[in-house]
Amino acid sequence: MIRATATAFFIVALGVGVCGALTAPQQRGRALAERFCAACHAVGSHGASPHVGAPPFRKLDTRLDLDGLAGRLREGLASSHPDMPMFRFSREDANAVVAYLRTIQGR
Repeated sequence: MIRATATAFFIVALGVGVCGALTAPQQRGRALAERFCAACHAVGSHGASPHVGAPPFRKLDTRLDLDGLAGRLREGLASSHPDMPMFRFSREDANAVVAYLRTIQGR
């Protein structure tokens, strides 16, 4: 009985790990967010943003339309905030960033 329970637990844990894994585009989006944005924004599913006033990425869906964000990232995302640099991403990278952002919303 213990062996069957341990096997069942392992299978469930493995399934959760696989389902919880990021796709390749989501991983690329996370890497881009960490590279270009993490100095000011909290780019993960928890924690505070290092820069006062920079919204955590996990709450962006309450401030922005994520459906339109990829286009804004391709055109050149700019902000009225003086410390926010302008970013311009390729279509692939912009879509990857948005795909990653969708994985952390509401956390």
